[in-house]
Amino acid sequence: MHDHLRGAEGVRLAVRSVGDPLGFPIVFVHGWASSNRAWDGQLDDLELAARHRLIALDLRGHGSSDIPVSGYDRASTWADDIAAVLARAGGPALLVGWSYGGLVVTDYLRERGTAGVAGLVLVGALTEMGRDRPGGAIGAAWDGTMRPSLSDDPDEAVPALTTLAKRMTAAPRPGPEVQRHVGEMLSVPPAVRKALFRRDVGSADVLASVDVPTLVVHGTEDAVVAPSSAEYAVGKIPGAEMRWISSVGHLPFTERREEFNAALLEFAGSVTNH
Repeated sequence: MHDHLRGAEGVRLAVRSVGDPLGFPIVFVHGWASSNRAWDGQLDDLELAARHRLIALDLRGHGSSDIPVSGYDRASTWADDIAAVLARAGGPALLVGWSYGGLVVTDYLRERGTAGVAGLVLVGALTEMGRDRPGGAIGAAWDGTMRPSLSDDPDEAVPALTTLAKRMTAAPRPGPEVQRHVGEMLSVPPAVRKALFRRDVGSADVLASVDVPTLVVHGTEDAVVAPSSAEYAVGKIPGAEMRWISSVGHLPFTERREEFNAALLEFAGSVTNH
């Protein structure tokens, strides 16, 4: 079910909620130029939905959310947006951040600590951004695609985003699936795609202050966000657990859906008993 709530500056954020309304909530935060559809394989999982309330949002500028002109480079804006979703969850939630969503989750921690957060899952995630920021190391998928993927010119952007979509996974995806992904990326305006990268932020102190159970999941063949970014987060977050998924790229929750969902279910159970 799609619904809307108000984030920072009154921006309307689209959210999708399924599962047991009284269950322990899991909030999913997607990545750059994506949407809550990234989490279809989790929201459609019968066992996850039977035990948990599953909430996936569209970040500002993405999916069915509003597309404001500004706010994409401010930690406080992202923190307020996530706070609005956590308020909707109605209690301490497991916060799951994928790719750029990991940076958004880190922005929430930067501004508000772990208020309303029972645990964290970082999936193929960035926690920093900028040149020489070890928590923001990227992979070879961006070779030759970074600049054109941000272009206003469709002759540049469409081929670059198509290449990027193909490089998301370790094994080739069916053509229609890649095209759907490209369409989703193109639905995010070039100005927003650019604005998200216009940041320089370190997070060492933020990660070191995390005081809730944390699971870091990363594909060994991730060519979008380098595995070293995961190692950095695990090295900084006290007691963080690392789970590598072998022979998988940047989409472990679809490439190895059953394994990922089982790990998520197990971790969520351990958090509720923490």
